[in-house]
Amino acid sequence: MPIKEGDFIKLSYSGSTNGRIFDTTDEATATSAGIHNPNATYGPVTIRVGSKHVILGLDEDLVDKDVGTEHDITVKPDKAFGERDPKRIQSFPKSKFKEKPTRGATVKVEEIGEGIVVDVIGSRVIVDFNAPLAGQTLTYHYKIEEMVDEILDKTKGLIQLYAGRDMEVVFEDGNVTITLPPGITYDRRWLLWRGRIIHEALEFIPDIKEITLVEHYKRPEKTET
Repeated sequence: MPIKEGDFIKLSYSGSTNGRIFDTTDEATATSAGIHNPNATYGPVTIRVGSKHVILGLDEDLVDKDVGTEHDITVKPDKAFGERDPKRIQSFPKSKFKEKPTRGATVKVEEIGEGIVVDVIGSRVIVDFNAPLAGQTLTYHYKIEEMVDEILDKTKGLIQLYAGRDMEVVFEDGNVTITLPPGITYDRRWLLWRGRIIHEALEFIPDIKEITLVEHYKRPEKTET
């Protein structure tokens, strides 16, 4: 049965530009390309087709394909990370930054967002707020591994996609209970995307009527001396 918008699938892919891989779901490929992240979870990702969980050009290409399809596509900037905008390269005084900015460093400017320091000239800091791959044509090789039909698998997929976490999830009588791991309140990524995860789970998985987040705290066992 062909994939349609709204379907949850497991997808493997590798993205490259000018022959250089910049993103992949395969750990061996990441290692050979020199982009391996020891904190990342590798393997097929669960996405909902049509929800821009991957770049637009790749998302659109999945529609009407069959499970098991392997395909190579070229994605122009307008359906990838957009064209480069010279107006998004701006100059600031060094005094605007708490820490001394250096070329190549990521900085955050409150009213604009995150950017890359491209140069430091005297007392001025030049920051590029364009996406790193803006203006570039990308190539993707992908494989549609399988359909995802189970409520728990869809929910866990959204958590992994946004928060990069594997959490305990239980579904019963329309209620999803997510048990949060210790220290999650210090996880910036979770705090940033928690609302999106909850919103999409309720919007895209009709069987879910309610979501409960549970935190457990256990008294540490005393060690004998």
